[in-house]
Amino acid sequence: MAAMTHDSPARQALSPSTAPRHGTGVGLALAVGSALGFALSGPLARGLLDSGWNPASVVTVRMTVAALVLLPFGVRALHGDWSILRRSWRVVGLYGVLAVAGAQFCYFSAVDHMAVGPALLIEYTAPAAVVLWLWVMRGQRPGLMTLAGAAVAAAGLVLVLDLLSGDAHVSLVGALWSLGAMVGAAAYFIISADTDNGLPPITLAAAGLLVGAGILGALVGTGVLPAAAGRGSAAYAGHHVPWWVPLIALGLVTAAMAYVLGIAATRILGSRLASFVALTEVVAAVVFAWLLLDELPRPIQLVGGALVLLGVVGVKLGEPGVDVGPELELDVA
Repeated sequence: MAAMTHDSPARQALSPSTAPRHGTGVGLALAVGSALGFALSGPLARGLLDSGWNPASVVTVRMTVAALVLLPFGVRALHGDWSILRRSWRVVGLYGVLAVAGAQFCYFSAVDHMAVGPALLIEYTAPAAVVLWLWVMRGQRPGLMTLAGAAVAAAGLVLVLDLLSGDAHVSLVGALWSLGAMVGAAAYFIISADTDNGLPPITLAAAGLLVGAGILGALVGTGVLPAAAGRGSAAYAGHHVPWWVPLIALGLVTAAMAYVLGIAATRILGSRLASFVALTEVVAAVVFAWLLLDELPRPIQLVGGALVLLGVVGVKLGEPGVDVGPELELDVA
């Protein structure tokens, strides 16, 4: 895989004084926006699942809507240079298979065998996998501050997911599926940070979602993933909305917007920092579940959320200074 923005030793050798702070700030804002978009997907999907839909149908429609929305913008961002896409077909294929279809398929397979909380926690070991991958494959040994931040964030996730109550039951099969989802999530951050392929972020997002939607559609069509769709209204915060409203929101906000912002953020921040900032998705998901589903978080979960944020800050403090170049290419004109 090509060298990744801000994860190469040469870039990381730069001193903190050479890193334009406004660039990092933009990257962090984009990363948080992406995390918020992804976090909204669970509560929105919950309303559809309660009205007769099943996970395979929701995910397939979500990816298809996002792919169709982003496709014209992704094509336009190429400015007629289709050779970029031809040269990067492997990257697009890996992104669609691992980061889109693989992560979703493995996660929903995991929750068929175990509770959502433990499955989500195992998947969100992805940031640690990213750090390990950069260490083994690129020799980027993490500093003590980065390791400490990772440990604090992991402890916070345990509290946010309320795994200390003794009610969580983890199955071996479910854990293996969750590890597959973790690989997909780690691939998302690593591939998103690759700037050497020349693909604009919006093009990578569109192409990857199109591949992912095609794979999920094939799995549903062949019966590997069972499909079920309801036509009743979905309930959120005591209000009922037509079934198509959350479906559109899932496609536009939690997929199209979230993937584009996430890729752009990762190209600024690098895969390691972006993956840890994305941990705020878990905290945001708890808040959205409270607002939309009346699932009030317990005090211990709020403490866990604070620890996650503290861990992200620790990872940031452990990051070497980076040179923020003009990699943020959201131009679709």
